[in-house]
Amino acid sequence: MYSENRPWGSFHVLDEGKGFKVKRIVVTEGGRLSLQSHKHRGEHWTVVTGTATVTVDDKVLTLTRSQSVDIPQGAKHRLENHHEGLVEIIEVQFGDYLGEDDIVRYDDAYNRA
Repeated sequence: MYSENRPWGSFHVLDEGKGFKVKRIVVTEGGRLSLQSHKHRGEHWTVVTGTATVTVDDKVLTLTRSQSVDIPQGAKHRLENHHEGLVEIIEVQFGDYLGEDDIVRYDDAYNRA
């Protein structure tokens, strides 16, 4: 299983195949992913632990265990943890290209490009 630590937590690739990838994303207390979009993929997020604050374009949602959201290809989106404990989601990516470099960042708390 491939994993990476990030300033906001970590991600773990659980499975991948032609046109899909499944990750477990863990966000620490106060952590927030960049506001970003993807040119080549859409995503589906399901919360498995904690309370997630999710931005999709102009909507901000609060999701808890078993709730989910679709992130359309090209939509600006962000995942944040404003509560105690971890937020864990299962992310299913769909698309022709699923590389980590398919990220356009619009705002990033950690000053990444």
